[in-house]
Amino acid sequence: MAERRPWHYLVAIGILAAGWEALAIALAVPAFPRLGPALVALWQGVAEGELLLHTWVSLCRVAYATALALILGVPLGLYLGRSGGPIGSVLVYLTHPIPKVVFLPVIMVVLGIGDLSKVFMIFLILFFQILVTVRDGAAAVEPGHLIAVTALGARGWQVYRHVVIPATLPRVFTALRLSTATAVAVLFFAETYATTHGLGAYVWDAWSARDYDDMFAGVIAMAVLGFGFHTAADLLERVCCPWVRAQVRE
Repeated sequence: MAERRPWHYLVAIGILAAGWEALAIALAVPAFPRLGPALVALWQGVAEGELLLHTWVSLCRVAYATALALILGVPLGLYLGRSGGPIGSVLVYLTHPIPKVVFLPVIMVVLGIGDLSKVFMIFLILFFQILVTVRDGAAAVEPGHLIAVTALGARGWQVYRHVVIPATLPRVFTALRLSTATAVAVLFFAETYATTHGLGAYVWDAWSARDYDDMFAGVIAMAVLGFGFHTAADLLERVCCPWVRAQVRE
């Protein structure tokens, strides 16, 4: 994988901007404004502080849900991948495909309509993405590596520490990138009910008022939020998995 340079980002943004402008001109409908008015609305929302507040609220919700999904999903995925057996796999197969959104009425009744229910809704969806990815990564560890480390006397936690976790860690960051993208998508749904703060509520209110410039300003803010989470995951992977970059260069 080639190293990304600053000009790569500029070119990518230019391509997206050109595509936006071309599509807006081709559609010629108020519901899809030109890029200029959307950027002006974005700047005004940031300058007034309103959009920053909504972004901060959304960031906190996604961060809490993602952290909880990692804390619970990674250890359980490691266990299921190495020691869970067929029963654990069947349990995952039975529960993972269930659309978690159907539990929203129950979640609202049990946890209320505040932040807790929204964070839990996002967590519930992210948890299974992380769980399945980590489980598959742990199950795919090279048997030769396990044989070698056990031949040197490693047992139990030492096998996990020296082989299973390092081998699975890149999968964890892959799961993190995938889950944060999903989290931002779920965020819109989670913030469209019983709340006045968050980017989902901001976009929904703007759409209801037919203020399409503000609506797309919120969409851009959600894209920037997702990009920020992706970038953070990349930086963490560079720190925690330096051997991956070395292998790529080789």
